[in-house]
Amino acid sequence: VAKEKMGLRPLLFHVDAGWNTDQAVSNIEKLIEGLELELYTEVVNWEEMKDLQLSFLKAGIPDQDLVQDAAFFSALYKFAHEHKVKHVITGSNFSTECCREPEEWGGYLGIDKLLFNDIHNRFGTRELETFPLIDIMVYKLYYQKILGMKVHHPLNLVPFNKEDAENELEQKFGWQRFQHKHHESRFTRFYEDYWLPRRFGFHKRRAHFSSLILTGQMTREAALERLAHPEMSEHFLEQEFEYVAHKLGITVKELQQLFEQPKKTYRNYKNKRWLIGLGANILRKLGMEKRFFR
Repeated sequence: VAKEKMGLRPLLFHVDAGWNTDQAVSNIEKLIEGLELELYTEVVNWEEMKDLQLSFLKAGIPDQDLVQDAAFFSALYKFAHEHKVKHVITGSNFSTECCREPEEWGGYLGIDKLLFNDIHNRFGTRELETFPLIDIMVYKLYYQKILGMKVHHPLNLVPFNKEDAENELEQKFGWQRFQHKHHESRFTRFYEDYWLPRRFGFHKRRAHFSSLILTGQMTREAALERLAHPEMSEHFLEQEFEYVAHKLGITVKELQQLFEQPKKTYRNYKNKRWLIGLGANILRKLGMEKRFFR
């Protein structure tokens, strides 16, 4: 869309947090070659990433993908600031993401540095010297209002259909579609397909499919049929459980113990959820925030 439909030449920015699937890497390479665009990859310090992810797992909360989100967005904002880039293009869109999962399902409202620091201070084993961590309030006030950084969502400006987009990418570039949303990351795939539904009973696919139903891209019957079965086989998920444990430097038994520990939420740790929520409500009343959080 950015290049072929809007005539732009964006610099592609990718954050490697250590969990890319081979398919995701291949897809990136095909798009770079096919669109003749430049790519910059920011590689997150794995030892720090691992320590922070283990801290969140030990914290026992549903919001296990906050660490990757923090790495992705904070690294992007820092890169843009350092290179005086004022305009950022993102693929987020209302067409496939209009129905947000409930906050209790691991949908915490942004990067809360107070929450991160409290969890890491309790469970971490090393200093986070290079890990990118920009608080959502700092981003909203400093990066957006003072520095003037703007995030654009071009897919909201054109007719966007998920199936049509995937077909076009396959035909033009040999891109391979993923089985489900967020399956480009092995950790997110494991977290959403195994950890979250089996430990907490939360199925993010319900929210994902609800967006497609509301925008006429999926029938309710088709969604219920998909929900009746796991996206991945039991054997595959068992292998992924072992892979995640090995990747994080712990045993399968230790990961299983983390899985079985008492359940907690962000409320068990220091946070400024009330302030983030207040800011979101004010921005919504000013017409600067269109999302509703629940």
